[in-house]
Amino acid sequence: MAWSHKRALILEYFTVIYNAFEALFSITFGYLAGSVALVGFGLDSIVESLSGGVMIWRLRKHGRISEEEEERIERKAEMFVGITFIILGLYVLYQSVSKLYLGEHPEGSIPGIVIAILSLITMPTLAYFKIKASKDIKSKALMADAKETLVCALLSVALLIGLSLNYFLGWWWADPVAGLFIVAFLFKEGIEGIRGEEE
Repeated sequence: MAWSHKRALILEYFTVIYNAFEALFSITFGYLAGSVALVGFGLDSIVESLSGGVMIWRLRKHGRISEEEEERIERKAEMFVGITFIILGLYVLYQSVSKLYLGEHPEGSIPGIVIAILSLITMPTLAYFKIKASKDIKSKALMADAKETLVCALLSVALLIGLSLNYFLGWWWADPVAGLFIVAFLFKEGIEGIRGEEE
């Protein structure tokens, strides 16, 4: 396997491991604080891990099968990543609207704020290297996965703003409002991934 593909594979292994821990801590602390946003962020991390798992499967097939078969696997991986965008978008939309409608007031969560900051540092860096790797190996599926990593970074911003405004100012409605702004992006990228549209 060429170094460019090995590097992409390493990035995906890191994605799966990091997001597994992020999901565990986010869901745990979100449950303790009664924060739907933090639990939702943890569920997003699970989706990100699933996407990374699909990419690992796809990258490990490189060089072992025909070019036609590799393109077929590439398309399946790209479509799966697109579907995860749609699922995540529906979840964020549902949670944001329901939190606003029901007026749920989560408790402040310092651990949640720390998780959001760590993700805000890690995810853009990881996305940058994934984008670079996707261009090196000419993988649209890896590019779509890199975009999903950027979505995680955007969700980190929404989470950080929401949790911070709730903790410091008591503005409970801030995180569902922030979540609504990224729903359109999630749907757009998801539809493009499913259709296989060019960048």
